[in-house]
Amino acid sequence: MSTVTALPEQIVAAIRAVVGPEPVALHEPSFTGNEWLYLKECLDSTFVSSVGKFVDRFETDLAAFTGARHVVAVVNGTAALHIALKLAGVKTDDEVLIPALTFVATANAVTYCGATPHFVDSSMPTMGMDAEKLRAYLTGHTEQRAGQCINRVTGRVIRAMVPMHTFGHPVDLDRLLAVARDFNLVLVEDAAESLGSYYGGQHTGTFGQMGTLSFNGNKTITTGGGGAILTNDAELARHAKHLTTTAKLPHAWEYRHDEIGYNYRLPNLNAALGCAQLEQLPAMLASKRRLFQHYQAAFASVAGVKLVPEPERCQSNYWLQTLLLDATVSSQRDAILRASNEAGCMTRPAWILMHQLMPFKDCPHMDLTNAESLSQCLINIPSSAGLAS
Repeated sequence: MSTVTALPEQIVAAIRAVVGPEPVALHEPSFTGNEWLYLKECLDSTFVSSVGKFVDRFETDLAAFTGARHVVAVVNGTAALHIALKLAGVKTDDEVLIPALTFVATANAVTYCGATPHFVDSSMPTMGMDAEKLRAYLTGHTEQRAGQCINRVTGRVIRAMVPMHTFGHPVDLDRLLAVARDFNLVLVEDAAESLGSYYGGQHTGTFGQMGTLSFNGNKTITTGGGGAILTNDAELARHAKHLTTTAKLPHAWEYRHDEIGYNYRLPNLNAALGCAQLEQLPAMLASKRRLFQHYQAAFASVAGVKLVPEPERCQSNYWLQTLLLDATVSSQRDAILRASNEAGCMTRPAWILMHQLMPFKDCPHMDLTNAESLSQCLINIPSSAGLAS
């Protein structure tokens, strides 16, 4: 009598076929280049804090890689998004459209400005903001007054929108930019997860007024902790640098500050790590693409499960390799998570949706049917670049 292997065990076997028998993390950094050399140079020079040549070089190298005209390095991705939203004109009692399916930092940055997150549903193909559904929602729930988008229910100004590129897969930027234009919204990209991802040949984070990146320890490249603001506007870049360096006016010895600033400076030590990591980024991206291909082959015979591919006209960095469970097997998600983690293969579900978190439960939102479905069907699997090197 033949037996059918249960789905959780099939998934563990498919992962093991790619990553081997040893315990494996979800995503860990790789330090195989000039990291030690550049860090030692920082120590030898004593420039370990927020002043040093590696900060300038990191910004220059990021600009060259992404195609942004200006880059301002900061201490983390949340700080980058906070400042970008302030510079976008987000004020107390405004609303900002963000995806319900995102990491909590997106919502937190909105609240740092005194504003309220307004949650948007996801597109099934991209897992990011659903542009057409959002257009229909805004048409029915907002009006234009003096060039501002007003929420008819709350009476508040909807000032901006923040699409996020989920797990590194670009959203439908053309349609979202059209929505932003038609409803008088500033578009700020949360590209924290998408360094090395392209939409129509252009790097993510360079489409809106500003974009933001993250270099946390689990990102494609890391500075330990770090982030960046991307923009093509020289004045916005100047102001971002000023605000993130405590709004101190240049002077040989005097400490004079002309507005409320933030100590969001990226230390030279972290920037040195980032410079070394950026040198290896093309090879890391190639490895992640190979890893996707290996997983795709391994999961081809597992019914009810598919690997999430890059959207059409896009090139994804495949930051986190992601399984999408069919609705018929989504009830087994937690059993799959339990079996894989117990087997030493670290996996995780998508984030709890923002409107389901206590701090944001009373925030406005549209119908979130797609996001609610995706949140029960997504599983991230081991994704380190070194797994396919």
